[in-house]
Amino acid sequence: MLVTLIKRYCLGTHALVTFIGKSISYAMPFLAFVVAFEVFSRYFLNKPTIWAYDLSLFCFGYIAALGGAYAQQQRAHINVDILYNKVSPRVRSAFNIFSFMLAIFFVAIIFKMSLEKFFESIEFDYRRQSEWAPHMHHYWVMMAVASGILVLQLLSDILEDGYNLFTGKILLPDLIRGEEEEIAND
Repeated sequence: MLVTLIKRYCLGTHALVTFIGKSISYAMPFLAFVVAFEVFSRYFLNKPTIWAYDLSLFCFGYIAALGGAYAQQQRAHINVDILYNKVSPRVRSAFNIFSFMLAIFFVAIIFKMSLEKFFESIEFDYRRQSEWAPHMHHYWVMMAVASGILVLQLLSDILEDGYNLFTGKILLPDLIRGEEEEIAND
């Protein structure tokens, strides 16, 4: 019963994070267009825009922050391979659990600060200090959402690695990714 609930949580989180990660990836061509348009306007028309720089910063921030949970899901973040690859899969799971719990601590701080900044930006009508001066509240909402999604993914990873640590089996064999493939082959 408990294993079924854990599997459902992990599968649900996997689906949500995959949807958000792949969806935000479609913003990359938009970001490239904004930057290319600014270059064209500035150097060929000699009329730089007042909005392209801010828009490209926001777009890049959205892509990086909302793509973070997907990168975590795909295990695309950096490891200390010299140590990590020398130990057994169960010890790797223990390393993962420790590092994911540490990450949750820092991401929870980002979540809390993002919510505080959001309410502050609404109260004081914060804007970017530029000629265009767009509002900032949407960015802080996105940061809170992105950090919340990353916490969900980290919790899912802790559950998966905890299951592997205690049973020696992969919780979701249908969703084998990078390092889990090595565990399955051992």
